[in-house]
Amino acid sequence: MELRQLRYFVTVAQEAGFTRAAARLHLAQPGLSAQIRQLERELGQPLLDRGGRTVTLTDVGAAVLRHAEAALAAAERITQTVDEFTGLLRGQVRVGLISGAAVEEFDVAAVLADFHDDHPQVGISLSEDTSERMLAALGRGELDIALVGLTGAELDPGIGIDVVLDTAVVAAVPAADPGYDAEIPLAALRDRPLICLPPGTGIRGVFQRACAAAGFEPSIAYEAAAPPLLLRLAARGLGVAVVPALTTQEAAAFGVRTVRIVEPELRGQLALAWRTDQPGSPAAKVLLGQLRIAMRADA
Repeated sequence: MELRQLRYFVTVAQEAGFTRAAARLHLAQPGLSAQIRQLERELGQPLLDRGGRTVTLTDVGAAVLRHAEAALAAAERITQTVDEFTGLLRGQVRVGLISGAAVEEFDVAAVLADFHDDHPQVGISLSEDTSERMLAALGRGELDIALVGLTGAELDPGIGIDVVLDTAVVAAVPAADPGYDAEIPLAALRDRPLICLPPGTGIRGVFQRACAAAGFEPSIAYEAAAPPLLLRLAARGLGVAVVPALTTQEAAAFGVRTVRIVEPELRGQLALAWRTDQPGSPAAKVLLGQLRIAMRADA
């Protein structure tokens, strides 16, 4: 019995099928199936029921799965312990970033490049998604670190956060439109066409929660992941864009001006998030520390 066979078995169980497991492991499906059958022959019992549309665990397989997961975790801890003593970082760190242009506030690429130069044996996987889905991925252990927008909803108690940006949420309207004062009550947006970030993003969540508390459902005319596109749509008079605060120069460059949303005022927060209830890898801990330092310096 080999650790790689246990890893293959655990992955097939998690994916409930050989096709997805083979893709995740970067293996050919016949080779993966052969390894699992060899493990079953060594144990003398079938671990998987292949009779249905999805692969399920046999009773023996369910019992073995717990021990296989524990064995893999123990092997990982052994490797981490040795690495800590030798000062060597290796492995894989999975990082998630919010979609669109919000990360332009920070030079994430520079941090990742510097980390790679210092620790070339660590692989970094980078993905973009909505904040909501990335927080869920953190909870499932599919990400190590994520840069997310906070919606104000209660977070999983096992997730730690470090707020790296706190900004007002404002309404953007055409620069030449005389129909808006410097402030607009949230309730006054009830019947206006709105231009917003997609569901699952931090500012969209903050805005929708505020609207629900005020007793109305916002009328979303357009959605886009990139704030610059929202501003261009607003500049053409297609609706009121709900966006992070802009400088006067930034607003002018897009042909809009910003109006403070009041009663209540809304705030958007960008945060680094990670799991606190599970031991992270040394590589993930070091990269998280470097990201926190860099983003604090840029904020």
